[in-house]
Amino acid sequence: MKHRYLPMTEQDEAEMLRTIGAESVEELFRDIPRSVRYEGSLPMSGALDEAALLKHMRRLADRNADFDEHACFLGAGIYDHHIPVVLNHIVSRSEFYTAYTPYQPEISQGELQAIFEFQSYVCELTGMKVANASMYDGATALAEAAALAAGATKRRRIVVSRTVHPEARQILRVTARGLGLEIVEAGCAPDGTTDLAGLEAAINGDTAAVLVQTPNFFGCLEDVRAIEPLIHARKGLLVLSVNPLSLGMLESPGELGADIAVGDAQPLGIPASFGGPTCGFFAVTEPLMRRMPGRIVGQTVDSEGRRGFVLTLQAREQHIRREKATSNICSNQALLALCASVYLSVMGKEGIRETALLNVRKSHYASSLAAAGGKLSLPFSAPFFNEFVVKLPEGAEIGAVNEKLLKAGFIGGYDLGAAYPELDGHLLVAVTERRTRDEIESFFREMEAVL
Repeated sequence: MKHRYLPMTEQDEAEMLRTIGAESVEELFRDIPRSVRYEGSLPMSGALDEAALLKHMRRLADRNADFDEHACFLGAGIYDHHIPVVLNHIVSRSEFYTAYTPYQPEISQGELQAIFEFQSYVCELTGMKVANASMYDGATALAEAAALAAGATKRRRIVVSRTVHPEARQILRVTARGLGLEIVEAGCAPDGTTDLAGLEAAINGDTAAVLVQTPNFFGCLEDVRAIEPLIHARKGLLVLSVNPLSLGMLESPGELGADIAVGDAQPLGIPASFGGPTCGFFAVTEPLMRRMPGRIVGQTVDSEGRRGFVLTLQAREQHIRREKATSNICSNQALLALCASVYLSVMGKEGIRETALLNVRKSHYASSLAAAGGKLSLPFSAPFFNEFVVKLPEGAEIGAVNEKLLKAGFIGGYDLGAAYPELDGHLLVAVTERRTRDEIESFFREMEAVL
């Protein structure tokens, strides 16, 4: 018999305390100093029955802005893309939905095949030779790329562009502190891309890698062909963080000379879910294959010649080599990687290309409306994918503007002043294939009215 929850009675509590040899709950927590305990009653209501609790939770949920009732123009790493209906039907199957990372791969053939397909898709998208079974998200994948580069080159200096997602740069710094790496930031150019002169000056003989995001945090496309020779001339590695959907129409990291390609698979059929969880991908050139963190699923044949799948290169992993492992990542986002695989298989090459093109066309139409309205300006001139920056009039408060937009049925953009003090009063606006012409026009009309 299945239960939605497990209630605990006073008798259950007494039996549990008796079993562990404690006289009371107070005695159970006696080792925790009173100075750090919560004294007094918790700020909670009295006990609610099931019906009352469900009503209460629904009222709380109704306070959230959702994509069904609000047109979303907020991106900054998590995007409102169309998710084919078939995707949820497949990933909700119990054999996928409840599967754990396969530590005994021979009995997990279906799960391993799904992961193998994900790796194959990532290689095809990125133009790289080898991909792993997935990472926790794009930000941790970038930090792992820096660690790999340091180990492969035996150097300690990592140069990262300031146009890389600020949260990814934060995670990079935390990771670097533990590994003893030096992090140097290259600034932004006036057009919204990496300052190439500053980047070149930051690269020296101890530089393990240059980390660049394209499209970058401002939505702008970086001039990777100009960046690539700067780091390769010093025998360092080029790490590119990419939006996988943009690869439907842009050159792949492999074509651009990247040694490591990472990113977040969220645009590929993974719901926004209030910011996570998502799924990171990680791909490398063949010489770096054995240094790649995480797990890799390989294809083989059994003793009877039948196709089969196994975890390969496991000697790099934490659960086998322990402190000598390439990384402490010994798990992967299998279910969310499956989401990305199903999305890519359903959409196909033409579907991905068409979706990418819609993102470009709709965002550029939106930017033209922003520029034509008179109250907003476009500070950056670099080409962009599906996000762009608008500057609000002097004195306008972005928080107040977004609050009024929310009441009008729109989820506004990201306040860049929160991460870039020099861009106070600038808003990052995302326009995906889900935004209709009417929504785009209404959004900027409402913003003009609010301003």
